[in-house]
Amino acid sequence: MKYTYIPRGVCSRQINLEINDGIIESCEFIGGCAGNTQGICALVKGMDAEEAVKRLKGIDCRGRGTSCPDQLSKALVEALKLI
Repeated sequence: MKYTYIPRGVCSRQINLEINDGIIESCEFIGGCAGNTQGICALVKGMDAEEAVKRLKGIDCRGRGTSCPDQLSKALVEALKLI
């Protein structure tokens, strides 16, 4: 299943995901810090989506109350609701 999420409170403008059988097949951030977002996606590729949520949820960026990893966790939670 492909899913697109619009993050809030961060520099990235969009997160594109593909999840099959609860496993993250692909992840792409549009905007944001390119090296960091590419690194996040490389790390979560092939990971169980629920495990990724546990690891990424609540990470803060400079006192914003959220971050690109935290927004990815929110995107994964929303996507998993549709499965």
